[in-house]
Formats: sequence, C-alpha cells, structure tokens
Amino acid sequence: MSVATFRKTGEAVATPVWVTRDGDALYVITGAESGKVKRIRNNPKVEIAACDVRGKTTSATVDATVELLDAAGTAAVEKRVSKKFGLMYKLLKMAEKVRRKQGESIGLRITLDAPNSNSNSNSSSGSGSGSGSGVPSGK
Repeated sequence: MSVATFRKTGEAVATPVWVTRDGDALYVITGAESGKVKRIRNNPKVEIAACDVRGKTTSATVDATVELLDAAGTAAVEKRVSKKFGLMYKLLKMAEKVRRKQGESIGLRITLDAPNSNSNSNSSSGSGSGSGSGVPSGK
C-alpha cells in the first residue's frame, strides 16, 4: 500500500508500506524518526492507495487519518506485521537496525475518512484493484 504524507508546503510524499488490517483500521510499522512520522506529526491527513512493490499506485487514492500509537500499540502492530510477513519482515528489521542509528519503531493506525465529493480526485492510471470496500488491496 502507498501512504502519501504531506510536507508543510502541501507537497505529497508517497511511500510504499507493508500493512495489516483489523476491522476498519489499517496498521503500519515504521521508523520513529522517519520523515513520514515527522510529516504526520505536523499533519495527520494522508492519502492511501494500492501499489506494487516499487510504490507505483494501482488504484485511486483514498483520504485517511493517521494516529501515532504508544509503546503498547506499537508492540501489537509489530507482532501483527511480523506474523503476516514472516521471514521477509524479520530480515528487513535486521537491515534497518544496521542502517539506522536508532532502531526505534512506531505503529501507525490509519482510518479512512468519510467520503465526500472531493475525495479520490488523485486517481492514477492503473487497474483500479481496490477491494470495493474503500480499502485498497495489495501491500
């Protein structure tokens, strides 16, 4: 899934992420000091879309809001992501610890915003592979 956060200038910065779902909420684990988290602290509004592994969107965007989770929430998300993605996630975590000075992570809870006439205005030319429920399919 692609999560687009917004700079103070309003410019979108899209990042492909691994996501899990529980009910109506989507969960992501990311670096606590990442640019994505810094932008979310300034503006919790994001746009999400299905994407391929390289981040090329394959569906229309959907407006959503992100909540940064506390330590307990982050641990739960990390467990959920580890279970879903298995060995690939564990290898990625090891690589991140080598790359980053701090290996701290933070969980994100993403909830879809209520649809309005202005949402989904940034659709990309793709297969439109959304699940029909307003939640993009894919990673």
